[in-house]
Amino acid sequence: MANIQSLDPSASPLDYYGWELRRQREAHGLKQGQLGDIIFCTGSLIGQIETTKKIPTRDFSERVDAALGTDGVFSRLIGLVLRSQLPNWFQPYAEMEAKATYISTYQAQVVYGLLQTEEYARAVLATGMPDDLDGLVAARMERQRILEREQPPLAWAILDEAVLHRPIGGPEVMRGQLARLLEFTGHRWMRVQVLPNVAGEHASLAGSFNLLRFEEDPDVVYTEDVIAGHMTANPETIREAARRYAHLQAAALSVEASAALITRVMEERYGEQPRSEERTVA
Repeated sequence: MANIQSLDPSASPLDYYGWELRRQREAHGLKQGQLGDIIFCTGSLIGQIETTKKIPTRDFSERVDAALGTDGVFSRLIGLVLRSQLPNWFQPYAEMEAKATYISTYQAQVVYGLLQTEEYARAVLATGMPDDLDGLVAARMERQRILEREQPPLAWAILDEAVLHRPIGGPEVMRGQLARLLEFTGHRWMRVQVLPNVAGEHASLAGSFNLLRFEEDPDVVYTEDVIAGHMTANPETIREAARRYAHLQAAALSVEASAALITRVMEERYGEQPRSEERTVA
């Protein structure tokens, strides 16, 4: 007999997903390869997901639900699975972010996670040399689903101009990322401003921070250091963060001027460059 790996469905959301996928597949009398044929993937991938060696995607989950008639079970599970792939220290923030009615963020180094393209996110996350880069990227993309809600949180992002010039992932990735930022120009729920280099010293030279507001719960300020994240609802800290954010907004370019700067940087710094032989022709 084949050695079938046993799973403890209570061990983690990923273990439960794999256990339930195997249970549902076997209940339908399907082998891994047969289910794979139905949902257009390999039987090997089915086996890897059933044994938690591979992280499922939302698209995979939706196709499984359709194939097995499971009434959205896997489409609902996938959110829990992907959130569980976030670093343990970051999970509490992600849960609070998903509940917030207002998000304001200042980012000094990189584009805010909710605004990142998949390629940019992959390049950023790879710097930490994670064991499962694909899982982290999928989890970050899953976070962005809060912006697709019928009533998403009102969000305001201030990016230091240095973020636009830092070539994360290379020119092509940066062109895609800056184009993504431009998609939010005139957006109803999301505003993007750039704090220009000419602003000089400003209210948050100490670094990036996020301020979350809720309908009923106290406001929260979130910051990160090299290895962990920190949240606080201390009223004095909240007031100070709000004061600093107001000063940042006052020093930042308008939404329209920010879009113009992003466009200029995208074209001048990351635009298609002529090949060397073409540049030598006068």
